[in-house]
Amino acid sequence: MPHTTQLYQHVPETRWPIVYSPRYNITFMGLEKLHPFDAGKWGKVISFLKEEKLISDSMLVEAREASDEDLLVVHTRRYLNELKGNGHERDFMGDKRVYIMDVYNRHIYPGDRFAKQAIRRKVELEWATEDDEYLMKVERNLEKALREHQPDVVVYNAGTDVLEGDRLGGLSISPQGIVRRDELVFRMVRSLQVPILMVTSGGYQKRTARIIADSILNLYGLGLIGPESASVSAQNSDSPLLPPEVP
Repeated sequence: MPHTTQLYQHVPETRWPIVYSPRYNITFMGLEKLHPFDAGKWGKVISFLKEEKLISDSMLVEAREASDEDLLVVHTRRYLNELKGNGHERDFMGDKRVYIMDVYNRHIYPGDRFAKQAIRRKVELEWATEDDEYLMKVERNLEKALREHQPDVVVYNAGTDVLEGDRLGGLSISPQGIVRRDELVFRMVRSLQVPILMVTSGGYQKRTARIIADSILNLYGLGLIGPESASVSAQNSDSPLLPPEVP
């Protein structure tokens, strides 16, 4: 019997291409405050954007949690049972349809040497790399990646663990550098009329929520995101937009 899913939903044009659920914010009797990861980061981003009058609840697309039945529409039971930490790299190992470019501190990531083989373009950085070198390498390698592989859709993992002071990331990128990075990526991808999905990913400081919100505001001010931008991209691709990364 074929599997079915209720994940797909019609999104009215009045809603923004911002997918969010309050369930993203993890709490456990206050103990989450002791963890280096800001488990309420996503709710804070939404609050900042509301304060700036950019969005309201009625403009958001609420995420639906994927059940096993949903996942079995596109994956086998064996695959789900074998999922392993660096999933997207192992998932697409050997799949020539998927091109992975990764920018990382080479001294700490990726520890999974097998998964590393799936990265088609490796951009390896040293400890405490700063804005100018980082942005130059991102731009130069993204240009090459987009020439080597013409995508139907780009999934942009916009981590903030590159931020200066992040003990796990070990880099020294300023808040302004992160905003410039996101702008750079969106400009390059949108210039090709390719849909882009940004997921917020890692970032282990309390101030990352404000930086993510500032980046979104900047992208909106430049006309790189918004309802109109989403409709233009969708019209220029036969590929469906992908669901967001669930923290």
